[in-house]
Amino acid sequence: MSTAHRPARRLTRRLVQLYAGLALYGASSALLVEAGLGLEPWGVLHQGLAERTGLSIGVVSIVVGAVVLLLWIPLRQRPGLGTVSNVFVVGLAMDATLALVPEAHAPAVRVPLLLAGIVLNGVATGLYIAASFGPGPRDGLMTGLHRRTGRSIRLMRTAVEVAVVVTGFALGGTLGVGTLLYALSIGPLAQLFLRVFAVRPAPDGSPVVATGSPRGAILRG
Repeated sequence: MSTAHRPARRLTRRLVQLYAGLALYGASSALLVEAGLGLEPWGVLHQGLAERTGLSIGVVSIVVGAVVLLLWIPLRQRPGLGTVSNVFVVGLAMDATLALVPEAHAPAVRVPLLLAGIVLNGVATGLYIAASFGPGPRDGLMTGLHRRTGRSIRLMRTAVEVAVVVTGFALGGTLGVGTLLYALSIGPLAQLFLRVFAVRPAPDGSPVVATGSPRGAILRG
């Protein structure tokens, strides 16, 4: 293959990874909802708000993502294509998956759904982060707070996610064994799939890539 074609192929691969990852992320979050055994921290908040507002959980995810993105302004964070896409694609994919997957009641179905959701979430995280089109709104919030306060990413992530979980639970979101299992496994899973889907960097930067990677916010939890 000629050298001139390599940047185009690399960009195409990164775009496919980005949108496949975001769609799978939404699908994985929907599987966790269907399992009913506990959601990831932001999922608890989204579900609680959905219960209170009557909106679908996907629409709530989009609204919360947009609000969190506004918080980037005082933190002087720069969004990328992946940041803006994250706000919309994840929520839309989540609602679409919930509409397609039948409700699960038996433990023999709910437990596999939970495990599939967690593993798929790790795959999705590796895909979209390795595409390097900028962090998601929630990950960027943690890294932005880290830069502005000088506190560790671990502390910022813990503070944000504890506040999110407590608020979501108070609103009616689901906490359970799935929440704990997610917290323990998402870091190792994301690290594994980041290596699997790593894209060799181009010799020069891309104008659609924002500075600041969410890798630390996810892997140092």
